[in-house]
Amino acid sequence: MSKKITDENGNTYVQKKPFYKRWWFIVIVALFVIIGLGSSMGGENNNSDSKSQSSTSKSNESGSSQSESKTSDTKSVPQEYKSAFAKAKVYSDSMHMSKAGIYDQLTSDAGEKFSPEAAQYAMDNLKADYNKNALAKAKTYQKDMNMSPESIRDQLTSDSGEKFTQDEANYAVDHLDK
Repeated sequence: MSKKITDENGNTYVQKKPFYKRWWFIVIVALFVIIGLGSSMGGENNNSDSKSQSSTSKSNESGSSQSESKTSDTKSVPQEYKSAFAKAKVYSDSMHMSKAGIYDQLTSDAGEKFSPEAAQYAMDNLKADYNKNALAKAKTYQKDMNMSPESIRDQLTSDSGEKFTQDEANYAVDHLDK
């Protein structure tokens, strides 16, 4: 809204709202935010699709009949399964989670809410080094929280913690200082 202001000489001026408080500017910003979120969400799926397409083309170049059957299998995989796999890969690669931790996150009502079948497909197809993930978590606990090796081992294997196997936790603690 405009506001009328009178100065000490009796002159009347109309003071307008700054542009960033006007309705049209707010609408434009909201549209950019919505478009940005939509493209970033769509970009994640597009990346996994393009990766599978490039690996498909590489395997087809080798002339393997087995790779051709995998290609047709990939096309018949439901989108939910592909999305669960993409999320599982992110959890493993960037958050260094355990196999059980990833599965729980994928199926949790407070998490991703994927079906158990989609989560199981993701876990069956995820090629992750869980020893490496356990070691990365252990190093974080040691550096950021100054935890002892035994406390780290307990945290890594705890059902309310990281849910790594005992062997993965042992590997991590044994390799902390290396």
